[in-house]
Amino acid sequence: MSVESTDVLVVGSGFGGAIAAYYLAAGGARVVVLERGPWLSGQDFEHDFLLGSSYTRVFDFVAGDGMSVLSGNCVGGGSVVYFAALPRAPRFAFERHGNIGKRMWPAAISRDTLDPWYDRIAEAMVVEQQTWDDVTYAGGLWAAACDHAGRTANPVPVGVDHSKCTHCNWMMAGCRFDAKRSLLFNYVPAAVAHGADIRPLHEVQRISRTNEGHYRVHYTNIDEEDYRIHTGEGAIDAKIIVLAAGAGATPLILKRSEDTLGAMPHAVGRYFSGNGERLNTAVLNEDRVRDVLGLDRGNGVAYEANQIGNGPVVANWDRLDGSLPEYSRFSLEQLYFPPGLGTILAQAPGAADPAWFGPAKKAMLSRWKSWLIIFQMIEDDNEGVFGTPPPTGNAYRISQQMLGRGVLHYDPTPNTLRGWAEADAEVKDILERDGLAEVTPWTNDLVGAYTVHPLASCRIGDDPATSALDDRHELRGHPGIFVTDGSSVPGALTVNPALTIGALAERAIPGIVQAARERGIAVSYHAPVPTGFTSASAAARTTV
Repeated sequence: MSVESTDVLVVGSGFGGAIAAYYLAAGGARVVVLERGPWLSGQDFEHDFLLGSSYTRVFDFVAGDGMSVLSGNCVGGGSVVYFAALPRAPRFAFERHGNIGKRMWPAAISRDTLDPWYDRIAEAMVVEQQTWDDVTYAGGLWAAACDHAGRTANPVPVGVDHSKCTHCNWMMAGCRFDAKRSLLFNYVPAAVAHGADIRPLHEVQRISRTNEGHYRVHYTNIDEEDYRIHTGEGAIDAKIIVLAAGAGATPLILKRSEDTLGAMPHAVGRYFSGNGERLNTAVLNEDRVRDVLGLDRGNGVAYEANQIGNGPVVANWDRLDGSLPEYSRFSLEQLYFPPGLGTILAQAPGAADPAWFGPAKKAMLSRWKSWLIIFQMIEDDNEGVFGTPPPTGNAYRISQQMLGRGVLHYDPTPNTLRGWAEADAEVKDILERDGLAEVTPWTNDLVGAYTVHPLASCRIGDDPATSALDDRHELRGHPGIFVTDGSSVPGALTVNPALTIGALAERAIPGIVQAARERGIAVSYHAPVPTGFTSASAAARTTV
């Protein structure tokens, strides 16, 4: 097996990976990016759920023991499949103690110190505060219900070009209209323009050391149709490694590398957080929507608009109050979740167990246009722990795309359960008031709890006993290896985490550049925020 060499090897091309690739390449370093998933762009995104469509190709769904994780699997990572909600984390999130009894975040990081880095990522993603004119009908209904119940409601800041958006609600399968501002329109093409070599369908398995004291990254090539098939293998030597494979994969690469790298910090693969996520489905009573809220969208229809929109547009943030005790703070966000898991896991109101299956569920499905889905993000207890890694990848693959069985164990603590219960009660109080709807949470019986925003499995911190990384994202005991994806975020944020992950990655770049220079790489940190780029052309793609 021949071994290539580069200055910097980046694993993953989501927020953590693409940002690092751009700045290091723009600074003069030779950069190779290995991405497990395919490289797709607007014309490739399909509006169906067929096996082999973009929907099954760009997702990775891994069912663990008590927790399942849905994440991106493509160039651009989670930014291609996210709902483009880009709020900043509330100030109290950085002061959390969680289950360690002291501040989880490094002393060097607070909302104030992170704000300049938030500003940079917000400029690149073109984050815009939506107005009420931008709000979809489903979001407006949620806002009206909140107002009726004496609560407030807020349009969510997003990365969406409303002039291009068709409100098709296929955002999770990628945006074929190029309305969603993903990394395919900024950091990825900017990295390519500066010489970064992005290689899709390359799955990193482990890291070893070279005789020169550098690192060797071992990968396998993935078949473009059946991800269970490996079509080749290779290795690349690099002086700096940036791991950004996601909170469900990065710790497993490191744990699998212990035989060749040496012992990992205790926190690698521990303290996993699902960002405290949970979903509730409300089945609206159309007559009560009309009579109580006074809503009507024409032709005598009061609502029946669950399928019309573009992701989350309105959130209730009344409980994002730093004066409240920890585990009692959460956000409630209106969300469209497309058919699939959204229909399977929804429970029928008032039905006997199993409430997710049977005649009552069938009747509920017949009224799916009258659904309103509410996304909760609470403060969980970082109770997830990864077991022994599978022989390859982050899961035992079940199907040719998307599905796998993982090694994550998650047993929610009383703190987490109480947080979910308080959020459930709040949703019911808002939406069941005056007979507007019947509300039930999604079941945890089939796939355990679930998250689309995995965090904290290799988190930053000041205490070596409870954090895998120091405050500049360098892996303890392994100089030159950095982690910049969601696994570095210390804990649940109570809001969508994409902008925070990006801000932390932006903040980490000067330290990575300094470490690279110390290891003999001629690189500088001077590049501006990448704006004005278009999606990388097919000619720029590397598929070998």
